[in-house]
Amino acid sequence: MKKICFLIGNLNNSGGTERVTTLIANALAQKDFQVSILSLADGKQPFFELAPSIKTYSLYTKKISFKKNFFGAVWRIRKFVTQHQIDTLVVVDSISCIFTVPALFGLNIKHICWEHFNFNVNLGVKYRDIGRKWAAKCCDKIVVLTNRDKELWLEGIKKNNINSKLVTIPNPNPYENTNIDRYSTREKVIVAAGRLTEQKGFDLLIKAWAKISNHHTEWVLKIIGSGEDKESLELLAKNENVDSSVELIPATKNIEIFYKQASIFCLSSRYEGFGMVILEAQAFGLPVVSFECDCGPSDLIQHGKNGYLVPREDIDALSKSLSKMMSLSKDDYIEYSYNAYLNANKFNVKNLLNLWLEIV
Repeated sequence: MKKICFLIGNLNNSGGTERVTTLIANALAQKDFQVSILSLADGKQPFFELAPSIKTYSLYTKKISFKKNFFGAVWRIRKFVTQHQIDTLVVVDSISCIFTVPALFGLNIKHICWEHFNFNVNLGVKYRDIGRKWAAKCCDKIVVLTNRDKELWLEGIKKNNINSKLVTIPNPNPYENTNIDRYSTREKVIVAAGRLTEQKGFDLLIKAWAKISNHHTEWVLKIIGSGEDKESLELLAKNENVDSSVELIPATKNIEIFYKQASIFCLSSRYEGFGMVILEAQAFGLPVVSFECDCGPSDLIQHGKNGYLVPREDIDALSKSLSKMMSLSKDDYIEYSYNAYLNANKFNVKNLLNLWLEIV
């Protein structure tokens, strides 16, 4: 039985990266692969449900400085994959390739880098740039989520420095067989979801909402997520006089409750790797209004058919598109909703699993 290991930062986290890693790991486990997940730290209480056969491990039991423990981390990874006789190591996030490239040197193990950001984003961490260069030189495959990001990789790294094969595999739809025939039960709610960080642009969303909330007094904006920007976002909502119509709700495993309740989804990110929440919302028939940021939204949203794309970080355009979506007739809304649902179904796990089976 082939042994596949996913190396991830921390499986305890509740983000899209952890969700999609869980989905693919579970799907591979059903195909009779022996699957394990190794977290760099913690990871023993996964946020998302794993198949019973999947074993989880932690490189370290608590958060440490990997800069100070670089060689120790490399040694531990090499020891782990050797002792567990791993056939394929999938590195979730290119930054971790700074550890896995030296750790796997000389070993007969297939090495796959799975990029979850886009190439132009390093989050201010130069080691992510180094990880990408090493991955391009040394990994067998690099999996990117969009064709646009594939272009960014090819533009960002000189061709003679790319030995790896770049493969585009989108993230899968985590929800199947959802019932979207619920127009009469939908509430006048715009929902947004993600970690409360600068990347997700909820400050831009609140400012956009402040421009139109007085014209849509029956509507509310619900932002689902946890993170370091919670207090600043609450203060912003208060300063913009929309604190009575903006709700900040902590991250939850049951976010589908909010997708079922809402009428519109909004993505206000400054950048994305894919925009997993768009796919989640579409699975429940939610039309999406989104900034056209790199990367993902333009792959998932057909402007004027299942949602609206607006220039990135354009608050005025975002507010106008949200207002337009809120004002759709019943028939037009149902058409947008159905088109969103159909799009999500294109990304079912079974279809995308076949692409993974070709490379692992």
